[in-house]
Amino acid sequence: MSSSRPLSADQFRFVVQHTPLVSIDLLLVDPAGAVLVGLRNNEPARGSWFVPGGVIFKGERLAAAFGRILTAETGLSRAMSEAEHVGVFEHFYDTNRFTEPGYGTHYVVNTFRLALASRPEIAADDQHRAMKWMMPEEIIAAADVHPNTQAYFRPRSATPA
Repeated sequence: MSSSRPLSADQFRFVVQHTPLVSIDLLLVDPAGAVLVGLRNNEPARGSWFVPGGVIFKGERLAAAFGRILTAETGLSRAMSEAEHVGVFEHFYDTNRFTEPGYGTHYVVNTFRLALASRPEIAADDQHRAMKWMMPEEIIAAADVHPNTQAYFRPRSATPA
């Protein structure tokens, strides 16, 4: 594989306008069953609570992307082999990270569940105003949790195709 690296802003803008993004979302579960969510600073889904995640770079192996995204979003270091692959989901947004009119964002999301032996303290970062742990039933019921995050905790037949 060639070395992986992020695209420039102009390259990424073109990709968002013309193709789906392949990404990873992380369902980090503490021993009590609570799941980590962050309050998003950026579009899409700005102002919503959402599980940690990120895009996979061209040339980046899935396991490498898992580790990079987990560390970047939470400071944790775990191997993808420690996680369970929950499934592949599609997320469609009317907005884009550039807040430009005329196009939205389409993600094809590989979702992984990682059970943690303890509840770590996770600090907010440039992507999130705050981080917190919520029980799945709270996630489903909360109006400020994004529907795409809520879908991870509903039966698959209840989620949009």
